Amino acid sequence: MPNAKKQAARRERVAAARAAQQRAERRRNLLTIGASAAAAVIVIGGVAGYLATRGGGSSEVVPPAVSGGAAVSQGPAHVVGNTSGISGVTEYVTTGWPQASSNGQAADALSHDHVAGPVTYSVSPPVGGNHNAEWMNCGIYDQPVPNERAVHNLEHGAVWITYQPSLSQQEVSALRAFVEKQTMVSSGEGAASRYMDLSPYPGLSSPIVVSSWGFQLKVTSPSDPRLQQFVNKFRASQQYTPEYGGACTGGLGTPLQT
Repeated sequence: MPNAKKQAARRERVAAARAAQQRAERRRNLLTIGASAAAAVIVIGGVAGYLATRGGGSSEVVPPAVSGGAAVSQGPAHVVGNTSGISGVTEYVTTGWPQASSNGQAADALSHDHVAGPVTYSVSPPVGGNHNAEWMNCGIYDQPVPNERAVHNLEHGAVWITYQPSLSQQEVSALRAFVEKQTMVSSGEGAASRYMDLSPYPGLSSPIVVSSWGFQLKVTSPSDPRLQQFVNKFRASQQYTPEYGGACTGGLGTPLQT
């Protein structure tokens, strides 16, 4: 009997030890699951934060590329002396568009025809020329947009800021803040708009290039004061806009910010 009592006591101690061990394992498993879940929340939150700051949210719809119709190549865009008063601006012939502009021969001016097919432009990014009949909604895009639609926006008075895809997030954020601080403009057709486009542009020769119809400026920093000077002079300008009053809303695409 004494031996039987000792064996029973040992079995009880073993059972108790196993129960304690199982409880400890369950606690460790719960802690591991909790830590993993917390880590997942941090990672997901970080990714969401990055996408939010980079503009990679699901709300963006990039205007469709132009694919119908025969491809078109634009002839040389003719450069003339800079009359803008802004240092570093390259000016192209725009005579006759609008009539107030008289900076060269009309036969050499940027064309305005609507074409169905893709266009190869002689200036990159383009500053005018033939373009698609459907413009895009002005605003901030996190992905490249079709040239043929952006050029139509230029014809309506938009200013298009493009940047190298490798530009730092801090600089991209600064450009977005720059666009968002511009006032809304009501110039005729469509709803009020900032008449500003911002998008990355692969292959740029400068970190940042800002364009309007017939004018272009290359800069290296979002803080360059000439950016604001350029916008003030050319954006929805009755003097420099070929189709002044044309809409910058009611087109294709959904920008991240309008």
